[in-house]
Formats: sequence, structure tokens, C-alpha cells
Amino acid sequence: MDRAPGRSARFRLTLSYAGFLMLAGAMLLAVVWVFLLRYVPEEAITVRGEVRAGGMRGPGIFAPGRYDLWRAFFPWAGAALGLLLVLGLAGGWFLAGRMLAPLHRIADAARLVADGSLSHRVRLEGRQDEFRELADAFDDMLARLEAHIAEQRRFAANASHELRTPLAITQTLLEVARTDPARANGELVEQLYAVNTRAIDLTEALLLLTRAEQRTFTREAVDLSLIAEEAAETLLPLAERRGVTLRTSGDVAPTVGSYALLLQMATNLMHNAIVHNRPEGGTVRVDTAAGPESVALTVENTGEQLKPQLVATLTEPFQRGTRRIRAEHAGVGLGLAIVKSIVQAHDGTLSVVPGDEGGLRVTVRLPAVDAAPREPAR
Repeated sequence: MDRAPGRSARFRLTLSYAGFLMLAGAMLLAVVWVFLLRYVPEEAITVRGEVRAGGMRGPGIFAPGRYDLWRAFFPWAGAALGLLLVLGLAGGWFLAGRMLAPLHRIADAARLVADGSLSHRVRLEGRQDEFRELADAFDDMLARLEAHIAEQRRFAANASHELRTPLAITQTLLEVARTDPARANGELVEQLYAVNTRAIDLTEALLLLTRAEQRTFTREAVDLSLIAEEAAETLLPLAERRGVTLRTSGDVAPTVGSYALLLQMATNLMHNAIVHNRPEGGTVRVDTAAGPESVALTVENTGEQLKPQLVATLTEPFQRGTRRIRAEHAGVGLGLAIVKSIVQAHDGTLSVVPGDEGGLRVTVRLPAVDAAPREPAR
């Protein structure tokens, strides 16, 4: 935005300091002048000395009038005001420069950020005050922005890789079919159908992730316990085929949000808990709880022991735990990433911790119905 050039803040502060000093000096001189007028007559008074022995006179008395006082006082008062003006301008310019120095450092850091240097920090020294609070907030903003941009770059690279994979497989299958006329078309169609299904699932997951991040949904009163039961009923056949026991329990957990998105959140959590489980004899426990300020949905499963460092990365896009799951319900690597975005869009928190005996314990906390915002998200 183009703006007309103006006087600097340092210049304006200097004038303010000098003007205040001049005003204070003028008021002080005015008070002195009024005080002196109380004891000075309007006209000068002269009293001759008394006649003493030997014809000598004693010392006379001379009392100056207001005119004489004005002639003696105001030249010195003007000189004092002039000195105060010089001191105010010089001292104000110096003090304003010292006071505005932190702002110059923050402005220099902002220019470096505009040039693409997100790693630069202000790191203002000294005790906590308004300038240091501003500098610390600016540094925190840069750190979050740098982390967000790095995450977006990783996401773009991973998404490009994931989308390129089914396209490359499709191209390879078509080239083989073109060069090998004897190849059975039925097998080719099945393979192309599977690859195309995976590409569609990935695209829909990306669209769902974008929708959750943009909060383009309408809020309504929902019950997490009912959502958990519906998701469990949908995934029960999958759990039975994989030999996993699915158990649901808990209290009524009312909150406010998008029923479709929260159902997708619960489905993703239970789907991951079923797929990433023991080959046989695994369990998935789903529990809901309600408190005065928040409601909780907890999904806990059995499985192999996971390191905390690995668990901390599972909510990032295209992370699939210790290995890629090559199966019918392998997913596209966006399950927990979508859950995280949905939880954040509903002003909630997501906790993912490894179980004591293996597996994961995932807890979603959302605002209770009385504490949750009821207006539609924008």
C-alpha cells in the first residue's frame, strides 16, 4: 500500500519531549513570577537614611517596582526557556532513538521475513516489557509460520508422490496391455479398478482434509456416544474378518459440531485401531465420557509396542506407522491427519500416546454442549 511520506516517529517523539519540557519550564517560571509579584510594589520605593551625629546619614533602602522586576526577570527567563528548548530537542532525539531501537530490530526482522528468511529471530535482550513482549510474540509467530510452511511443503511433496503412484501404475498396466495382446483383459480391468479406487480415495481424503481445515461446515448438536456406536456398527464386519473384538461403552457425550465430520473422525480412529492391530485376538475399546467443560472420545487398541518418537509423527499426513499396510483396507495415510484437522476445526484437542502393553490410545476432547460455540463456522 503506497503512503505519502511523513515525519518519523523519532522526530515526533522528540518534538513531544521538547514541547513538554518547554511547557513545564514555562509553568515553573510563571509560578515564580506570580510568587514574586506578591512581595513587589507597583512603583519603586526609596527611603533615605537617618541623620546621625556628625552629619552622617545611615544606609538608605531601595525597593524595586514591578517594572524593574520585569526588566531583571524576563531576559533570564527567556534564556532559561531557550536552554530548555535546546536540551529538550537534543535529549528528546537521543531518548527517542533509544526507545525506538527495538522497533527498528523488529522491522529489520520483518523485512528479512518478507525476503524469505523465516529462520531469523529478533531475540531482544533485557527484562520483560512491552517491546520485549512484542518481540517475543513476533518470534513465536515466525516459529509457527516456519513450522507451518515446512509442514505444507512436506504435505505437497507427499501428496504429489501419493497421487503419482497410482497414475504410474496405471500407465505401466496400459503399456503392458498394449505390448502384450495375449494378456487377459479381465485381470487388467481388475487391477485398473483397484488402482483407480485408491486414487479416488486419496482425492476424497484430500478434499475432506481441506474442508476440515477451512471449517466450511455448519454446527449442530450431536452426541459423541451415538456417533461412536454408528461408526462401530459400520466397521464391525471388518473387525470380524480380521479377528478383532470391538467393544463400545461410555456415557452420553453432547457437543456441537458437524455430524458428518465427527462421524468421519470416529470412523478413521476405529478403522486405524482395527487395521493396525494384532493379526488374531486383538481388541479395540471405544469409550465416551462427559465432563462439565468437555466431552471425550477414547479409542484404544492392542498391537505392537511403538516408540514415542514414532507416535509423535502419526498425525502428520501420509504417515502409516512402522510400515505400509498392503491390504484391502490399507488407507491412504491421511487417517489421523484428517482426525487432527477435524478436532482442531471443532476447537478440541487430540492426544495420541502409546499403550503400556502395545498399541495406541487416542483421546479426542471437544467442548461440552454448554461451552461449545453454536454459531455456524465461517
